Parts: sequence; C-alpha cells; structure tokens
Amino acid sequence: MSFPTSPEAMSPAWIAEKLGQAPGALRGFTASKVGTGQMCDSFRLALDWAGGIDAPATIIAKCPSHDEASRNIAKLTGTYIKEVSWYRDLAATSGVPAPACYFHAIEEDEVEFVLLLSDLAPARQGDQLAGRGLAGLVPCIEAVARLHAHLWNDPRLADMSFIARDNGDLIRAMFPQLYLGFRERYAERLSPEVLDIGAGIVDRLDSYLTREPAARTLVHGDLRIDNILFSPEGDRCWLVDWQTLGRGSGANDLAYLIGTSIADPFERAAADRPAFDHWIAALRGAGIAPDPDALWTDYRIGALSGYFMAVFASMSVERTTRGDEMFAVMAERPARQALALGSLDLL
Repeated sequence: MSFPTSPEAMSPAWIAEKLGQAPGALRGFTASKVGTGQMCDSFRLALDWAGGIDAPATIIAKCPSHDEASRNIAKLTGTYIKEVSWYRDLAATSGVPAPACYFHAIEEDEVEFVLLLSDLAPARQGDQLAGRGLAGLVPCIEAVARLHAHLWNDPRLADMSFIARDNGDLIRAMFPQLYLGFRERYAERLSPEVLDIGAGIVDRLDSYLTREPAARTLVHGDLRIDNILFSPEGDRCWLVDWQTLGRGSGANDLAYLIGTSIADPFERAAADRPAFDHWIAALRGAGIAPDPDALWTDYRIGALSGYFMAVFASMSVERTTRGDEMFAVMAERPARQALALGSLDLL
C-alpha cells in the first residue's frame, strides 16, 4: 500500500511531507481517538514540530473502521469513496463550511483510505442524545442551503460516478430484513406506533426509493448534529462526515436535521415550517428560485429519512451502548415528525 491507513502506520516524516514541510520538521506526534462515528475511525494527531515551523499544532486523521462489519457495509455502499471524493472534488469550491483537507487517498478496493483534515477545535461536535433547538440549528440550515445551492438541478450531478451508483437493489434486499432485526432489538425501547413507521416504509419501499424529488441537488445524507461541529458561541458551524454524500432533494436533508435534532415533539412540530421557510430564504439568497410548495412535499416525505437511516445504520455497524440509544432517538424523533406530517400517506 502506498499510504498508511492508521496512526500506528504513519511516520512523522510522512505527515510532515503531506503538510508541506520537510521530512525532518516533525519530531513526533501522539494520537487520540475523537468523535462518535461508527463507520470509520477518527483521531486527533498532536504534532511536535521543530522550532520555527509554521504548521498546525493538531490535525484530524480519518481512517477505515477497525470493525469488519462496518468496513464491509462501507464497501457495499461506497461510503469511503464518497467522503474522499467530497474533499477531493467538491469541498473547496462549494462554499460549504467544512474542514480543510491536507491529504486524501483511497485504494481501488474503496476500503483502505486516509484523510488528513484541519482540526477545528475549539469547535465541538453536537450531541445527538441531548438534541438542539431551532435557534441553535439556524447556522446549520444556512450552511446546508449553501451545499444545496451549489449544484441545484445541475446536469453535472449525473456525471459524478461516486454518487451516481444505484444501490436501490441492495437496499430493497437488505432493508426489510434489517427492519425485522431493528424491531426486535428496540421492541421494549420504542412504542408500537414508532416501530410501525418502519413497517410502513417496508410496505412502500419501492415508491420511497424511486420517487423523483421536486429538485435534485447534492445532499449530505446524514445531516444530524453528531455530524456537525459548533463554535463555542454556537453561532457558527461546520459540516463533517461526508460518507453519505448523494444526489436528491435538499428538503430531505433539512427534514432529517430538524427531525433528528429537536427532542421535544411539540417543539419540533412548531419548528418544521419556520425551519423550512428559513431554508427557502437562504436558497433565494444564493440565487436559486425554489418551488416552496413542491419542496414542502419533499420535506414531509423527508421526515422518513432519519428513521430509515436509523434502521439501516444500527443493524450494519459495530454495536455500542451509546449507539443503541442514539439510533433509538434517531428513529423515535423522526417517527413523531412523520406521523405529524402524514409522510407515509404521500407515498
């Protein structure tokens, strides 16, 4: 392999070179695990530079998961190639607040990869379990509107092979079985009406997967606050974890964010339309002429996406105590949203 895929395999000389420094400029480094992601492993590298070197004191290294099940599903769904492609081809010109990338590489097997990214500390990861209110989500709405505006209904989307792959047959084969396992695992944690949302998705799976959105654009695909870094003041944010990058309805991203973030169902119900209207205004500010009525339908159907991801991801990655509860709330909150918005009735 032409590049290391874990901190243990990295040398100070290799890191220094990738950061544009002489091989002997970095005396050494220490690595510590960061983040709560289960699809790959992330580390903060604290760098011990020789005197007088103008270089970052810390960086983030992203590497393949140590868990074989996570690596297998990443290969099946193109997870790692999507994130590498985001930093390689799109991030710098998108206008989206995201980490800078110093180095990217991925093998032909689309599993072995490495990213060296800027460390945005003291910005901190959002807490999915604690949730976040609408006021705290405003920077995220504005950031994702920039993503959506970048290639809104752009024909170039069809030429991006890393998001053009059709996983429909794989999902049709896997999701019903994954849902049965999910229902069994969470039978005592989630209410019957929440669990039944999954059964409704299974019954309408083909319609859900083949529905044409009102407008097609780049979507993050997993826009929850665990995948967003916030400034200490909470007035700025950066989007991270681009492993589910795809093309679809931007309203889907927005519904996913609101549905998975706001813990109280009454507070969330009061936030759906204001959040949507703020997003529409941000799109217009970026020069897009959206169709609010058609996109509101996309938003209502998009409420199912958080639940869908909770089922798919929870049964595909390494199981942890925090992960169990995180996936439970990731299903429960959007399920309440979908019930309130009549999402299944639109399929």
